[in-house]
Amino acid sequence: MITVEDMTDKSGADRGLYRLRDWLRLRCGMDYPDHKILLLKSRLQSLSDRLRLRGLDHLAELALADANSQAAALVVQVASTNHTFFYREVDVLEVITSQILLELRSRDDIRIWSAAASSGEEAYTVAIMLAEALGLEAARRRIAILGTDISAHVVAEAERGVYAHSKLENVDHALLQKYFKPVAPGQLGVSRDIKALCTFRRLNLKARPWPFRRPFDVVLCRNVLYYFERPDQIATLEAMYEATAPHGWLMTSVTETLRSLGTPWSQVSPGIYRRGA
Repeated sequence: MITVEDMTDKSGADRGLYRLRDWLRLRCGMDYPDHKILLLKSRLQSLSDRLRLRGLDHLAELALADANSQAAALVVQVASTNHTFFYREVDVLEVITSQILLELRSRDDIRIWSAAASSGEEAYTVAIMLAEALGLEAARRRIAILGTDISAHVVAEAERGVYAHSKLENVDHALLQKYFKPVAPGQLGVSRDIKALCTFRRLNLKARPWPFRRPFDVVLCRNVLYYFERPDQIATLEAMYEATAPHGWLMTSVTETLRSLGTPWSQVSPGIYRRGA
């Protein structure tokens, strides 16, 4: 049987791979343990080939020499790439319209943070759900959604708001017609009205303190914590607790649990947590 050790050599050919893995952990909090190292190697090797470099050692030299270089940005981009699409785990998101809005019905300003927004599918999904629940004009008056991601490339994609049909398979046909428009063969763009509810910015979750002046009512942190080592998971969740308004909400993936991490969040249901007073 072929093992990870058979395919990677920490002291030789894969020295650059492990240097980049350590750099990603320290700079971004992204953890690629041994059972995920082949995934990281595949992503980095594809990047090295695309840049026509001499290998992962060469890529590591470029990225580690200047954290603001294009090579460093591309390493972060490919390492943080995950598959995302509209209306992912919608049962969790529907809590926003079925429960949270009821509790915040007297509020004129509802702030939502998509903390690992990737290319914007999650933030725009929430915006569409709120536009449907409140009406577009009321949503524009009351709702502010911030999407952040460590990758400048995917933040730019989110701001552009153009998606292939494969990303939109879970969107009801009536909503597609209402909130999207064709922009190219096989691609649809998010309407200006929905874009107006969302702002996207680059943010490294590990680079604290975060630059937020006001707390959020809802924080979405889905499908990102498993990239982090346990200490970074705890620190991130505690910082999110402080960035959330009293009695505010945290949403994670239903496959992620906080129970063993000892954070102050209280679980309401799978993927749904709440802050105290």
